[in-house]
Amino acid sequence: MSADQEQRTIRCLVAKVGLDGHDRGAHVIARAFRDAGFEVIYSGLHRAPEEIVQAAVQEDVDVLGISILSGAHNTLVPKVIEGLKEYDAFDDTLVLVGGIIPDEDKEKLLEMGVAEVFGPGTPMEETVEFVEEHAPER
Repeated sequence: MSADQEQRTIRCLVAKVGLDGHDRGAHVIARAFRDAGFEVIYSGLHRAPEEIVQAAVQEDVDVLGISILSGAHNTLVPKVIEGLKEYDAFDDTLVLVGGIIPDEDKEKLLEMGVAEVFGPGTPMEETVEFVEEHAPER
């Protein structure tokens, strides 16, 4: 591994998609990622899947963390994944979902290409370690 690769900062987009108005968790994870040395962009609330895809592509992020508590994950996450694929950005973006996701839906999301689903109460260190271990190398 070259010094350049070692020094490269992991770029993350923490995204709130849909009508979910609860962003405390997203702010907590954004701060934890910053504290871990990641570069973090926060989408703000009420973003459409297309807006999230545009931001991920334009910012050339390594990691897209979707925070969703509204129950609309089965509708919104596939739209984000399809959008990333359209831009040819899916394969080099680690897609994570955080929030309240029923177990049966978690399986569907993982099959769809979400790298991991983190539920409430997941220790921050666990999420940070997952990102450090799985972020795509460029």
